[in-house]
Amino acid sequence: MPLKVNLRHLEDHPVQLQGELSLEELDIDTLDEVIQTFEPLKYEVEVERVENGLLVSGRLSMNLLCECVRCLTRFVCPVELPDWTAHIPLEGEDAAPVVNDMIDLTPVVREDILLDFPQHPLCNPNCGGLPDTRNGNAPGQAGTGQLESGSPAWAELNKLKLRK
Repeated sequence: MPLKVNLRHLEDHPVQLQGELSLEELDIDTLDEVIQTFEPLKYEVEVERVENGLLVSGRLSMNLLCECVRCLTRFVCPVELPDWTAHIPLEGEDAAPVVNDMIDLTPVVREDILLDFPQHPLCNPNCGGLPDTRNGNAPGQAGTGQLESGSPAWAELNKLKLRK
């Protein structure tokens, strides 16, 4: 079920919420071939009423299945927001919709977790990329950037008679 809080429960004291948001409820579309969601988001948050809004603080975490943009290795990438805080206004233009005294915190959680997704996932910071099989170079080794003089490409180019 979506991450919702009842405003009436917040009148006297803060409310502790703990659980998981399924992928269907979180409704994240990464639009990225190298990042996939595969497990629910875990949350442990405290919600309290402050003036004309809600203050939500706590911990959000989930694992992503990523593909390294350098070497194409698949790996699990943890996304953790250990000290997450959000202010949700209850009045004004940006006010959260209230339905039957309930406010859905899911859109705020979705937005903040998406902002923490890796832009260019790497299996490790020192990843050297794919091996260069043409020159026998291992990952991370720089090649000369030139074709061998005995390669078929040079043989064809050498046949050309260019005028000066």
